Amino acid sequence: MEAFQVVIGGVGMQIEFVWKHMREALVVPILKIAVFLCICMLLMDFVEKVYMAIVISFVKLCGRKPEKRYKWETIKDDDVELGNSNYPMVLVQVPMYNEREVYKLSIGAACGLSWPSDRIIIQILDDSTDPTIQELVQVECHIWESKGINIKYEVRDNRNGYKAGALKEGMKHSYVMQCDYVVIFDADFQPEPDFLCQTIPFLINNPEIGLVQGRWKFVNANECLMTRMQQMSLDYHFKVEQEVGSSTYAFFGFNGTAGVWRISALNEAGGWKDRTTVEDMDLAIRASLKGWKFLYLANLQVKSELPSTLKAYRYQQHRWSCGPANLFRKVVMEIFTNKKVSLWTKLHVVYSFFFVRKIVVHINTFVFYCIVLPATVMVPEVVIPKWICVYIPCIVTLLKAVGTPRSFHLLVFWVLFENTMSLHRTKATIIGLLETSRVNEWIVTEKLGDALKDKIGDSKLLKKYRFNIGNRIHMTELVVGFYLIFCGCYDFMYGKNYFFIFLFMQAVAFFILALGYVGTFVPNS
Repeated sequence: MEAFQVVIGGVGMQIEFVWKHMREALVVPILKIAVFLCICMLLMDFVEKVYMAIVISFVKLCGRKPEKRYKWETIKDDDVELGNSNYPMVLVQVPMYNEREVYKLSIGAACGLSWPSDRIIIQILDDSTDPTIQELVQVECHIWESKGINIKYEVRDNRNGYKAGALKEGMKHSYVMQCDYVVIFDADFQPEPDFLCQTIPFLINNPEIGLVQGRWKFVNANECLMTRMQQMSLDYHFKVEQEVGSSTYAFFGFNGTAGVWRISALNEAGGWKDRTTVEDMDLAIRASLKGWKFLYLANLQVKSELPSTLKAYRYQQHRWSCGPANLFRKVVMEIFTNKKVSLWTKLHVVYSFFFVRKIVVHINTFVFYCIVLPATVMVPEVVIPKWICVYIPCIVTLLKAVGTPRSFHLLVFWVLFENTMSLHRTKATIIGLLETSRVNEWIVTEKLGDALKDKIGDSKLLKKYRFNIGNRIHMTELVVGFYLIFCGCYDFMYGKNYFFIFLFMQAVAFFILALGYVGTFVPNS
């Protein structure tokens, strides 16, 4: 009888009939499974954030400073006969690639480190493809060499392995054999003069420590709203994640810069490898599996620059999301079969460090908040409890936001921005897991330095650039934005909750990102 009514009822009733039965047989079961999986991933993230909040609170309240956990003594230099021999030989590596805007700052900061000049070697690893920039960097090295600095300017005839290849090649020079420790500073990093005096004593007095890592401090955090959002995310990483890893497991992911390695630990781990785009994390994993401990110094801050253009930020986030996922694929069995570290540490590295933080968080943020949750407003048979879609996400957000209290008023913008960027991170994560195209894509993050003000000074040029949006529309973000608008309109007309408020706000965020109106706009960037 129902089928007969549908036949005579016209096209509209036929479509409604097909949708009703398809929803009951296919859409509802699939959506319920998706909701269940998303809830599981959300609870993983929630437990992880609560655990880290408890640990970091304990660390701060009990005053578990590095100086109390490890032996630390200043290097004595009052013996006239020994001279500077109490100071170990240190190699400072500064990898560069067409760093026109920041090469002077980075070379100057490296050469300004407080350490006996006969006990330090500054190594500039220049992979620049622009002959003019190569010449500028070389001239700058000659200037510092004339001031008595032991500085080496090294180039190679190819860019194989990118940064990892440059660092690996740098370690092959004969003068490196006399060094005990190696420090890496990316081209936009400016360490304080006492950086070595704060870090090297930990390595000298504690032979089990293979790495001492400093914290990043962002000189351009106030450049634009996008850099403020980045600071909120990275402050949580440095103030909580790194601190917890160092305090509980003596393990964390090396950040690739602002860290000091014991060369013997680096060599025992197999040196630099270019099998993924996160060569720093790869080295840290291999060194930890050899039994080396890592120490993080939260109070040792090193100035650096955040990407302030959307283009640079997207390239960086692709590398930071794709690389760890691809590395996880390569090392998971190696971690489980290792016999030098405890089972507890293995579980921490595989489950917490990799699976939850590098895979689950990215995928769930996009799939749950931008796909599954909006879809449920059109399928009333699938109900998500408020504690899942409101309370727990709010608690997780608050726990992450404590790292940057000065930006607490930007919390809503930060959530929308992170949800929007989760699409890009999810794509990169899947590429890394499946090892498909772009898995080894390496594009150096653009640094602007002090030249940013000059580049945006011409308002006419800036205006012309802003309205030339044809070459910077991101179609995937645009499609997701329209999907959210559709779900929001449906919820506004037929729904019994207020999800449409979130959906409309999130859709606007996707449209803004899709059109490239995020970050600092730099002509010809």
